[in-house]
Amino acid sequence: MSNHCQVLGSRAGKGNTVSHSHRKTRRRFEPNLQRKRYFVPSLGRRVTLTLTPRGIKTIDKYGIDAVIARLVANGKIRV
Repeated sequence: MSNHCQVLGSRAGKGNTVSHSHRKTRRRFEPNLQRKRYFVPSLGRRVTLTLTPRGIKTIDKYGIDAVIARLVANGKIRV
């Protein structure tokens, strides 16, 4: 699975795990990535995207056609 959201570009963050005694060790904050399939009417086929829940809400708000058009225009996916 890809390590970033294809719509928003969210990636893993870095930080510290702080124990009860306040010892700090490095850790990663991974995004909540989901693989989701959408049918894109303008392409006439299904597209599988790796998304965060916020990316899914973005698609719900603007529509899959608009989001795919923006991704193609930015060169993030090929059609």
